[in-house]
Amino acid sequence: MKISTKGQYALRMMLDLACNNTGEYIALKSIAARQELPEKYLEQITTVLSKAGYLSSVRGSKGGYRLANPPAAYTVGMILRTIEGDLSPISGMEEVDRNSLAGNEAVVFGVWEELDKAINKVVDGITLEDLVEKYQYDLGNDYVI
Repeated sequence: MKISTKGQYALRMMLDLACNNTGEYIALKSIAARQELPEKYLEQITTVLSKAGYLSSVRGSKGGYRLANPPAAYTVGMILRTIEGDLSPISGMEEVDRNSLAGNEAVVFGVWEELDKAINKVVDGITLEDLVEKYQYDLGNDYVI
C-alpha cells in the first residue's frame, strides 16, 4: 500500500488547519503558501473533504476553510480513507472468504490480515490533535521530523 500525493497533501492540509485553528476561515492560498503545495491541487482535496463533512467553507474575500469539528474528532485513518479509499495491503481483501482458503494461500492471506490490522491500528490511533501536539512539541524543541 502506498499513500498517494493526494493523501499526503490532504493530511498536511488538515494538520495546517488544525494548527491554525482560531475559529476563523483560512484562505486556501495561505495554506498552499505555508505548506508549499499547489493551490489547484488543494482545491480538489478540499472538495472531497468538504463533501465528507470534514471542512466548513465560506466564499468571498473573507472566505476560506476551517475544520468542521475539533482536531480530536479526526483520525489519520479517516482522512486517508476519505481521499485514498480502502487502505488494505492487497486489493479485494474484504471480498475474500477466509474459510475457502487452504494451504499456503491461507497462510499468506494471514500475513495480509495482520498487516491490515497493523495499518488500521496505527492510522486510527492518531488524531489531528495528536499531530498538533507533536508539531508544537517539536517546534518548541527546534526539532522537526
